[in-house]
Amino acid sequence: MTKPPPLPPPHLRDPGDAWVEGPDGRKYWGTFGAAGLLIMHPASGVLLQLRADWSHQGGTWGIPGGALRQGEDALHAAIRESQEEAGIPDGAPRVVGTSVFDLGFWSYTTVLAIADTYFDPVITDLESAALEWVALDAVDQRELHSGFAASWPELRERLRRELL
Repeated sequence: MTKPPPLPPPHLRDPGDAWVEGPDGRKYWGTFGAAGLLIMHPASGVLLQLRADWSHQGGTWGIPGGALRQGEDALHAAIRESQEEAGIPDGAPRVVGTSVFDLGFWSYTTVLAIADTYFDPVITDLESAALEWVALDAVDQRELHSGFAASWPELRERLRRELL
């Protein structure tokens, strides 16, 4: 397993980049919650990210995303994170909805979007080991991040409805 990149000095870190511990002892990334972008190109499928080995549940597939910054809303965080991790071009995502997993003390927002124009994703930081467009019906054949796997059936149906 590779080591994570070093953290920036404390005065340069956003306070959102930290773990939150739930009442059951489980940890969740993002003091202010987290968000990710599930973007679909109608002919190419959805964009999946293979998480770097050093990351939480590294070696699994999910969507680009991460911690909300202090004062940032989930929509902006999902787009910012997807640009940081997958080189999503400005204006590429046409947002069609959101799905929120809310634990009361922490939440994760999946922003659903359509890419009307195809683009090649680009690995732009150390959090992505690979990026691939994957057909809707092939996503669950991958080893998925557990949170994404739990939400995928509902998210897939919502994306299918968008194609109608």
